[in-house]
This record gives sequence, C-alpha cells and structure tokens, in this order.
Amino acid sequence: MGIQEITPREAHQRQSQGAVLVDVREDHERALGMAEGARGIARAELEEDPGFHFADRDVELVLICQSGGRSMLAAETLERLGYAHVASVRGGTSRWIAEGLPLTQPDADVDHDFHDRYSRHLLLPEIGLRGQRRLELARVLMIGAGGLGSPAAFYLAAAGVGHLRIADDDVVERSNLQRQILHTDSDIGMPKVDSAETRLSALNPRTQVEAVAERVTSANVERLLEDVDVVLDGADNFPVRYLLNDACVKLGKPLVYGAVHRFTGQVSVFDAGRQRGVAPCYRCLFPEPPPPEAAPNCSEAGVLGVLPGVVGMLQATEVLKLLLHVGEPLTGRLLNFDALSMRFRETRLPPDPDCPLCARGRAFPGYIDYAAFCSGAGS
Repeated sequence: MGIQEITPREAHQRQSQGAVLVDVREDHERALGMAEGARGIARAELEEDPGFHFADRDVELVLICQSGGRSMLAAETLERLGYAHVASVRGGTSRWIAEGLPLTQPDADVDHDFHDRYSRHLLLPEIGLRGQRRLELARVLMIGAGGLGSPAAFYLAAAGVGHLRIADDDVVERSNLQRQILHTDSDIGMPKVDSAETRLSALNPRTQVEAVAERVTSANVERLLEDVDVVLDGADNFPVRYLLNDACVKLGKPLVYGAVHRFTGQVSVFDAGRQRGVAPCYRCLFPEPPPPEAAPNCSEAGVLGVLPGVVGMLQATEVLKLLLHVGEPLTGRLLNFDALSMRFRETRLPPDPDCPLCARGRAFPGYIDYAAFCSGAGS
C-alpha cells in the first residue's frame, strides 16, 4: 500500500482533529516560515531515530517539506519502520503558502541572502548551517591569481569562504586569458590581484578579498600565512613552492598543492606541519627540484587551457573538505590527471623519515636561497 498524499487543506483539517504535522525541512528552511502548529524535525533526524520523537507507532503523522519530495521519502521510511498512519502533503510548504493557510512568521533577524545564496549547501547534512558558518569564518591564503588560482578562487568565493587573501605580483597579459578565467580583455595591464578582487566581489560580496600585490619571499611569507586556516598553492615556479612548503611545515598550515604541465596535472595535500611523521611534505615528493630543462613553465612548454581549470577545482574541493572536516583529504596521496586519456591515477605518498624538513623531531632548518637551490647552485 502506497503512502497517502493529501492536499495542504486536508492536512490542515487533519491537524485540527489531532494529527501531528511534522515539517521535515532543515532548520534554516523552517526559520524562513513554516506551517502553523507544525513540529520541526529534519528528515535525517526523524529517519535516524523516529522512536525518540514518536514512541507510539499508531500516532497519525502528516509530513510536509518544501514541495513534497522529501516528505514522501520520509513517510516511506516511517511506514517501513512500522508507523501505521503516515501521510505526505502534496506540494509541501510552497502549496500551503499558495493556498493561504496559516504560517508561523519567520524570525525577524533571518539573513535571507545567506539562506538563499547557500541553500544547496545547507541541504547537505555534511555541511548544513554549522558547516556554512564555519566556511564564513574561514581564512584561506591563495598564492597566485593565474591558471590554478582563477577557478579555485571562483569556487571558494561562491562556496562562501569568508576571507580570501590572494598574493600575486603579476599583471594581466593577453596570453593569460586562454586559461586564467578571473581576468578579461579589459583587464590587460592591471594587477592580477585587483582584477581578481573585482570579479570575486561581484560574484559574492559576502566574501572579503584581500588583494596582496607582492611576490612571495622569505621576508613576507610568514606575514602572508598569518591567521589563515588553509593555503592553496597556485604558484608557477619551484622556488615559491619550496618556500611555501617550508613555511607551512614551520607554522603548521595544511598546503593544497597543484601543478600542470602541457596535458597533465597533479594535486595533493601536504600537512606535515600538523602531522609530523604521519603526513608528507612537498620535499618528501621532490627532495630536490628537477633541472630547469626538465620542467619548463607554461610560457615555454604550453598548456591545454582547460587543464588548470580541472586541477584548480580539485584544489578548491580539497580546501573545502579541510575547512569543513568532511571526507578524506588527499593527504599522503598524489592524484595525477591525464587530460588526453581522461584518466586519473593515484599514487601513495608516505612521509620520508629522513626528510630534511619534516622528519619527526627535526628542528626547522631555516629558510634558504630558494632561487639558487632550484637553479642547482646549492642551498
């Protein structure tokens, strides 16, 4: 026997005769207004332990959500668990409002922009209101507003990260536009961080963008890392990558690494600063930089325009997972992507017990001349 669907007016009538009307939407949805007299219990909570809320399985329950889908699913679950009298409201709260039935008024201090903008995140139990507030309080440092930084910055801002500090001393060139989607033709000659701030603020004015038009050096790297939760490496050269890695290990910041070359890319999370002897650092992957001729940059070797987009979005995904404490980050794993074959390959990356930087119990050796180190001139 299928679940009975009833109209809002029928639900209202049953409610007046003693049935319990249950709004199974999430907290943030109910805060915007709900059917008068309804009891608010999120679907996941209700399905997890219905006996806690309704010990009597013969109680008459009428479930309502926004449009009728979730309440029907919840009703089917309750029926399977032995509840004999369960119905779902066809059209949900939307139809209840359209038919002019009584509502509880929304809280006067509800932030409608917040609830509308992040509604799809708020529906995810893994994020919800608590997770979205966590993102709003988060601070992320992005090194580079170029090929990797462009897609990552767009998605982090759209996701609601509260503060993005973007460091890049470069200006927009026409050759950037094939892959660096933060910038447009009218931005040519403008500092990349200024162009980035304009685009990201237009996308989400709730995100504070801190534009830092500086090259990352040993003199300023710790200032850039101050008060941030996660660092995203969008650098395009080895000296900055080694410097950034060393600073993150010293200061205990997780580093989301990404790199592209022609048609291939790779992503990982280096978190040795917080997990000594358990998680690797960048030097565990590359104890020494490759010779310059073996790793030319994009201006020398070229790059498929969409490739940084794929890798940058993967980096943004890892940043969000770290901030939200959900899923399994790429710590100790190197994800390789080949765009020509459309294949991903994962390589396990254990920490190097003899790493000169992150080995357990090893004191920070100090910053070095990274340009000389990467040119083969020594450290």
